[in-house]
Amino acid sequence: MSYSLWYWPDLQGRGEFVRLAMEAGGIAYTDRARAAGAEALLADLEGLTGRGAFAPPYLETEDGVVSQVANILAYLGEKHAIAPSGRADRQWLNAVQLTIADLVAEVHNVHHPVAMMGYYDDQKPEAARAAKQFRAERLPKFLRYFEQALAANAGDWLMGETWSYGDTSLFQIVAGLRYMFPKRMAAIEGNYPALIALHDRVAALDGIASYLASDRRIAFNTDGIFRHYPELDAA
Repeated sequence: MSYSLWYWPDLQGRGEFVRLAMEAGGIAYTDRARAAGAEALLADLEGLTGRGAFAPPYLETEDGVVSQVANILAYLGEKHAIAPSGRADRQWLNAVQLTIADLVAEVHNVHHPVAMMGYYDDQKPEAARAAKQFRAERLPKFLRYFEQALAANAGDWLMGETWSYGDTSLFQIVAGLRYMFPKRMAAIEGNYPALIALHDRVAALDGIASYLASDRRIAFNTDGIFRHYPELDAA
């Protein structure tokens, strides 16, 4: 079947973690709001009843609406064999994905530390303080965890012999952080060689290489989660 993915049409955001997994796996989907617009997304979201979604991204499937990035990826992982078959391995992969979600939330809080719905320009002093702590303390802690996770299994991938949705998500983390903090990432990338090598392997996957070269890959911008404000970056 072809899935319907609903997410904001002009940014990568959390929806990109789902897009990357589907592109890598050759999973057919329609990016509905890219075609119909943000207004259509809001109308569809409002029209969901019962077991709907709190917010995008969400996926329309034969089993109903599936929402939340980690939940969507776990669903696709089982349906399309882009996750390991063993229960313990699937649960561990889900834990890594949930840790990625924690990092994504902290990344967003860097530039919106006071009011999530407010403007960045109205909280720039607070954002500068948040960015300094994030660069110095939180970012290395997360990257160290991912590096250790990669070392926990033999093979080139997070789970060993083949790629999984965890690998495509880690690719997006590296790509997003390089855009957001180019100076800081250049200074510390050498501490995480397995993670950087994984990023490069994912980029070379046929489905990902084609996607990155296409107009389906929305460019990073200052409306998304990973935002580059030069004043928030430093080595």
